[in-house]
Amino acid sequence: MSIGVCYFPEHWPRDRWEEDVQEMADAGLEYVRMGEFAWSRIEPQRGEFDLEWLEAAVDLVGEYGMQAVLCTPTATPPKWLVDERPEILQEEADGTVRDYGSRRHYCFNSPAYREETRRIVSKLANHFADNPYVTGWQTDNEFGCHGTVRCYCDDCATEFRDWLRDRYDSINDLNETWGTTFWSQHLTGFHEIDPPRETPAGHHPSRLLEYHRFASDSVVAYNRLQADILREHNDEWFVTHNFMGQFPDLDAFDVAEDLDLVSWDSYPTGSVQAKENPTVDEYRAGDPRQVGLSHDLYRGALGKPFWVMEQQPGDINWPPHSPQPAEGAMRLWAHHAVAHGGDAVMYFRWRRCREGQEQYHAGLRKQDGSPDRGHADASRAAEELFDLEPVDAPVALLHRYDDLWATSIQPHSPDFDYWDHVGTYYRALRRRGVQVDVIPPDRDPSGYAAVVAPSLHLVADDLADRLESYVAEGGHLLCGIRTGEKDPYNKLPDAPQPGPLADLLGATVDRHETLPADFETRVTYDGDTYDYRTWAERFDPDGATVRGEHTGAVDGTPAIVENEQGAGSAIWSGVWPGADLADALVESLLVRADVERTPVLPDGVAVAERDGYVWVTNFTGSPVSVDLPAGTEWIVGSNPIDGFDVGVTDAGLGAITVDTD
Repeated sequence: MSIGVCYFPEHWPRDRWEEDVQEMADAGLEYVRMGEFAWSRIEPQRGEFDLEWLEAAVDLVGEYGMQAVLCTPTATPPKWLVDERPEILQEEADGTVRDYGSRRHYCFNSPAYREETRRIVSKLANHFADNPYVTGWQTDNEFGCHGTVRCYCDDCATEFRDWLRDRYDSINDLNETWGTTFWSQHLTGFHEIDPPRETPAGHHPSRLLEYHRFASDSVVAYNRLQADILREHNDEWFVTHNFMGQFPDLDAFDVAEDLDLVSWDSYPTGSVQAKENPTVDEYRAGDPRQVGLSHDLYRGALGKPFWVMEQQPGDINWPPHSPQPAEGAMRLWAHHAVAHGGDAVMYFRWRRCREGQEQYHAGLRKQDGSPDRGHADASRAAEELFDLEPVDAPVALLHRYDDLWATSIQPHSPDFDYWDHVGTYYRALRRRGVQVDVIPPDRDPSGYAAVVAPSLHLVADDLADRLESYVAEGGHLLCGIRTGEKDPYNKLPDAPQPGPLADLLGATVDRHETLPADFETRVTYDGDTYDYRTWAERFDPDGATVRGEHTGAVDGTPAIVENEQGAGSAIWSGVWPGADLADALVESLLVRADVERTPVLPDGVAVAERDGYVWVTNFTGSPVSVDLPAGTEWIVGSNPIDGFDVGVTDAGLGAITVDTD
């Protein structure tokens, strides 16, 4: 387990570099990431390269016993390149050009920019191919940040038409698959298809879904271009990319297929502000379930340990509010990442920058080089962490970007949010300390005791067959709302919902509705009454056992069913459950699947088991008591665990009880 940092030597006087690097080594850091935004320093003018300074920084890192992770600088094409080749710039849906002046202003489908990318990446890879201190590369930086996955320029239009020609046998095939007779949208040839630019009303949902897929595939191809060049020069380098939390526009699973490891950028006090009404503790340390979902998503992308390539080091510049993190939070976040399967945590950045757009973003050190609050936390984490085997999760949560895109295109309610709904079930699992792999539904689920599919919206026969086999062979499945509502092209199928999953779930949907917050939304489940929100389906059972019913105006209408198939079972909830109902549904699933778990944990406290050790991470400002059985001990910390603190024990997961004092 390693701690590292992101460093920008080009921002600082050269006579300061060695002091910085020595202090990194003294703090116990092992990796230093550099070069992500340095194109204008690497190539000040076309063909005039200056790599001596970067090589000197890399050599310093190596001389002090650390390793360098270099980045391709393609996220920030310099001004001279934009002036020479303005066709590289992105266009918004209304035709506005995204011009030079910030970052991420290039189009993934620009032939000119792909040519320039090959040139700069090849130059860097060739120069550092034999440098013993470079251990790996990060491609670009945060693909799609600032809403830049989807471009609407003429290059994208050309590529989109070619992409569709490869997917459909003919234009008639496309017309039939999408259903283009609606609103007179029948097409006579692929040449008539443009990107979904500005229109008076909404675009056809099938066209939008395909454009979302195409735009994501464009990023996949662009990343592959870079990864292939890097491997051609040194196949011992690892290649990674730094993703962003629950970012909606890019299919991280597809990008990950061309990576050796997956990394992501973790900013807990910023991301929590996307929630309604964060608590004071969450403003200070974030939400462990929200951060944990991202950890498990990027661990699940390749099914192996991930890195946090950027870890929040203190206060940050970009969210609406930037309270100082709690004392110890930067150490807490490192332990939390490792507990979820992280193998390295890199703090962003070493020193607060004195210039540009990120002057209000802290570093481990202040702009004068003196230690800031995160420095001691990072150093302490480096001392405490130890090598571990990967996480072995007993539960899989199925997530697919196609389902996210389709439900976002037609949410059918202003309150419907894909990640929020997924998080309802994820939180119920993590409140019991259960490790969860977030995986795509086309992956084999047979190694998991239980599978949760909160929003399996687009369903074809092959997916239904895979899940039927999983349940028949002893697996236990929990499905949520909108299951099987559409076919893979975002069109209602001929059969009623859940389409191909009807036999497995033992019921179909008679009708559904979306409800505002001032409606009474209640259901019974196993004799108890619970709240739900936003979405309600009324089932017509066909072999399934009714376990829950709607109350009130539609009293007695089936809302939750359970169906036994072979050696396993499938539970289907037709409502978006409140927290208590989600707990009950998940508890029933885990009991059936015989999954080891803790009693329900207090809010803000997370427990996770990895390689025989259990982490208790306290994201609240109050201490918690942890009961351990005799003969076990604390590896890190002690009981009680203070606010914003962590404990690591060799006790088994099922033997741990956590209580608030």
